[in-house]
Amino acid sequence: MNFSDSERDSLLRLMRWRRDVRHFQTQPVAPDLQARLYDAMELAPSVGNARPWRVLQVDSASKRQAVHGIFLQANALALASQAPERQRQYLQLKLEGIQTAPLQLAVFTDTQPTQGHGLGRHSLPQSLEHSTAMAVHNLNLMARACGLGVGMVTILDPQAMQQLFEVPAQWRFCLYLCIGWPQAHDDLPLLHRQAWQENTHRPWQRC
Repeated sequence: MNFSDSERDSLLRLMRWRRDVRHFQTQPVAPDLQARLYDAMELAPSVGNARPWRVLQVDSASKRQAVHGIFLQANALALASQAPERQRQYLQLKLEGIQTAPLQLAVFTDTQPTQGHGLGRHSLPQSLEHSTAMAVHNLNLMARACGLGVGMVTILDPQAMQQLFEVPAQWRFCLYLCIGWPQAHDDLPLLHRQAWQENTHRPWQRC
């Protein structure tokens, strides 16, 4: 299959405009768009074709509130870990959209999937989580192509999340996704704009 220069340029433009979103409108994400996100994840590569990602759509208001509570506890610990001169700046960061995003997904990795029969992961078992990350990246790109924004929340206690959702013991929590229509579009990363960390390009190293 050959792709044109314009298609390659469109893909690069899509990746450039894929940004972590924290500020959402409240209008819902239509079921057909949700299906597109699901299909994009299903097209992701995975080690041994294990497809280890396990995704829970969180519709319950009480569950969302519980997730937000877990975030607040983890965020307090994260704040305390920052250098004193960084703490005031940290408090000004918008780090989640749990209270506003219309679509929310808790993403786990099954560390003992029967699919794939163990192929390719004996030496690097973390490749299962790498596979989940690629599925999440696919979702991010499809969301951006549909005009949606995605915010990845990682300031969460994994054990608390696993207990909250009562998942099987071999499921490892990876991250929480807030998805919806962004209040604004920007090709500059939010943390760059807020002077927390600028985007820098690192060339490949030769060895």
